Amino acid sequence: MLKAPARLLKLLSLLQTHRHWSGAELADRLGVTVRTILRDVDRLRELGYPVDAVQGTAGYRLGAGAALPPLLLDDDEAVAVAIGLRTAAASSVTGIDETALRALTKLERVLPARLRHRVTTVQHATVRAGAPGPTVDADVLVAISDACHRRERLRFDYTDHHGARSVRLVEPQALVNWGRHWYLVAWDTDRADWRSFRVDRLHPRIPTGPRFARRDPPDGDVTAYLARQLSAGVWAVRATVTVHRPAAVVAERIWPGMGAVEPVGPDSCLVHLGADTAADLAWMVAVIGLDVTVTGPPELVDAVRALGDRCRRALAPPADRSGEAPAPAGGSSPAGSPGSGEAGSPGSGAG
Repeated sequence: MLKAPARLLKLLSLLQTHRHWSGAELADRLGVTVRTILRDVDRLRELGYPVDAVQGTAGYRLGAGAALPPLLLDDDEAVAVAIGLRTAAASSVTGIDETALRALTKLERVLPARLRHRVTTVQHATVRAGAPGPTVDADVLVAISDACHRRERLRFDYTDHHGARSVRLVEPQALVNWGRHWYLVAWDTDRADWRSFRVDRLHPRIPTGPRFARRDPPDGDVTAYLARQLSAGVWAVRATVTVHRPAAVVAERIWPGMGAVEPVGPDSCLVHLGADTAADLAWMVAVIGLDVTVTGPPELVDAVRALGDRCRRALAPPADRSGEAPAPAGGSSPAGSPGSGEAGSPGSGAG
């Protein structure tokens, strides 16, 4: 039989699984009587753990209290929490970095050496790539999340990518962490349409507004909608190209934010793209690495053709078998060769 302190810890560990336990089940697990379980539950309550009695089942469950009591974590849980706290301390969300460091310090003080080694191993082997994104206030994220959860309209001041300021009234659908940015996907009541907003550019006005009925997410999924918005919504040059492979294959080759993939058949799909210049868009088409048909806009067709010509010029011409020097650049070339302008060159349709 376990001694009283060890038995209390074991009882607490069982209750933290968030299921209902009958007194008989707990007594059987701990090898004691139901009367002993009653006394141990009372001791946990005296220590600040809110153990609720489940009506009608003569059972118990761990509830939520007014203060946070100590928690029991197994090895994997402790490592996961420590890694999560390290990530939070280095995130772009302001207001939680110092809090995460304080919590991490407390946790690492009590971690056994074997677990501390696992955490530090992950830390030393991990490299954060790319520049950090714009900082977002944790209170802003909480306010938006609360409005999403309560289905309450949200009014906020917003500055768009051109610097124009406006006051928006929306029905918030979801927060999306995409790449280095946080986005709010919401139904704009004034424009009667779905919109996405950079969270670092908005300032909520509290309190929130009246409740609303939840709508079906745009495009059937907020991430698919946001991908379409980011790929073409604000760019100077936009295009839709046909890729001659299944949508699932193409989606694996496109990184988040590059383009939205739309199936059109079992062996082809459309990719919606956007960029600052036609040259950038041509490069994006090329790096897909699959057979692509480009039909417009005209500036993209010209840019794809120019990119193809530039790539061909970068290759050294093959040596002539007779030993003669290759034809000089700008000279005549056979049909279908670089510079002939015949079908098959980039920009003629097949990229």
